[in-house]
Amino acid sequence: MLMARFLRGAALAAVVLLGAGCSGSDTSDGKSGSGPPSSLGSQKLDWGRCKATSDGPAPGGDWQCATMKVPLDHSKPDGETVDLALIRSRATGDADERIGSLLFNFGGPGGSGVSIMPPYASLTDQLHERYDLVSWDPRGVAGSEGVRCRDDEEIQAAEAVDSTPDDAAEETAFFEDASDFGADCAKGAGKLLAHVSTTDTARDMDLMRQVLGDDKLHYFGISYGTELGGVYAHLFPKNVGRLALDAVVDPTADTIGHAKNQSLGFQRALESYLKSTDQDPEEGTRKIANLLERIDAEPLATSSERRLTQTLAITGIVDPLYTEHSWPALTSALDAAEDGDGTELLAFADEYNERDPEGRYGTGTHSQRAISCLDQKQRPTAEETKKLLPEFRKISPVFGEFMGWDTAGWCHDWPVPGQVDNPEVSAPGAPPVLVVGNTGDPATPYEGARKMADELGEGVGVVLTWQGEGHGAYGSGSDCVDSTVNGYLLEGTVPKDGKVCS
Repeated sequence: MLMARFLRGAALAAVVLLGAGCSGSDTSDGKSGSGPPSSLGSQKLDWGRCKATSDGPAPGGDWQCATMKVPLDHSKPDGETVDLALIRSRATGDADERIGSLLFNFGGPGGSGVSIMPPYASLTDQLHERYDLVSWDPRGVAGSEGVRCRDDEEIQAAEAVDSTPDDAAEETAFFEDASDFGADCAKGAGKLLAHVSTTDTARDMDLMRQVLGDDKLHYFGISYGTELGGVYAHLFPKNVGRLALDAVVDPTADTIGHAKNQSLGFQRALESYLKSTDQDPEEGTRKIANLLERIDAEPLATSSERRLTQTLAITGIVDPLYTEHSWPALTSALDAAEDGDGTELLAFADEYNERDPEGRYGTGTHSQRAISCLDQKQRPTAEETKKLLPEFRKISPVFGEFMGWDTAGWCHDWPVPGQVDNPEVSAPGAPPVLVVGNTGDPATPYEGARKMADELGEGVGVVLTWQGEGHGAYGSGSDCVDSTVNGYLLEGTVPKDGKVCS
């Protein structure tokens, strides 16, 4: 499944920078498993004022928050429960024009919908008129009993671990750190660690649909949220309303396949960036790869006591590639690094890693790892990875080796076994699902959109293509994309499969 180190929602990228799909006991009537007890399906949510969190102040305006209970283990619906944090803003238009709730998942996995939904809502004024905008922190994320594996000091100390080991000692440290992280997650999350899969969250979504009073699930999934939407459609095809999937994860790729996809996607984005600065892509790539080799040998000084390691430098390059608006700042950061100052690249890395100026880290990457490692069954060994490194380097001299090693280290010695190699997203009987792909997407390369549509099935998956840059298409400046997506979600207008917006 997902080797998700650099997978996150387009919405998250835009805001910051301004599964498993095993079929279980799926049945054809849109119900799956034994289902939640009637007490959970009929629970009444106590909507009230939102509270401030570690992610920021409480949202103002008409935003309301509530807590919903879901089964810890959906195979034991009358057993222990988990609390999910929800946020909503009621539809702004006439009551008789209201369609229902529109659920958003902004990706990650591990992104907090409660913190991202309010700022993202500025992009959805038309949708807001007829939908209640609703998002949530999935189980194991932020306000929903979020997984935390290390404290701030431990996270910063781990920055010294070389993520592209060059010798036996660095390799030992790399894998020991991975083992320790998994053990720390098991200690911090307890029994929850075995119940944070994409399938678990898809089942939570159907319970959420019932509790919100909707006959059908209307949903907007971004990045990893596209996989979650596909898994939901597979499990509950007859409960699908209007599903829009943007920045689409390739559901046919396994752990190594995802790493190769992302190596390719970020390399393409890097080359587009280099062309925008009138650099030859091959020469510019070589220059950046050489810079990273120098940083690997001698980390760069910054304006703080911290130093820019190779891993932090790669993350600092990745972060601004998510949106074309940040490319000029990337130029400044790379120029400074060439002059021996890693401050600007470190700032980008900190942004991606959710580190604030006081040295406090968010837990998104902890949740991301817990979810993706429970989802993904494939566990490449060090030896298997080493054999693949030449191929990874060929795909991308800048990102390839890092992504290759990450396939072995991300879920190494994880305390809970992975579930599947690929999510099951086939959804026979579901209505048309809008699948939006961006030809310049760095984190979820465009090819994934067509593969998702094919896997959803004939007559279900409908592809809309945007010839643009950045992670995701909706809200990125294309009137063609936005009007098509809005027409689908608001009026049920399904575009012709293969429509292209330039």
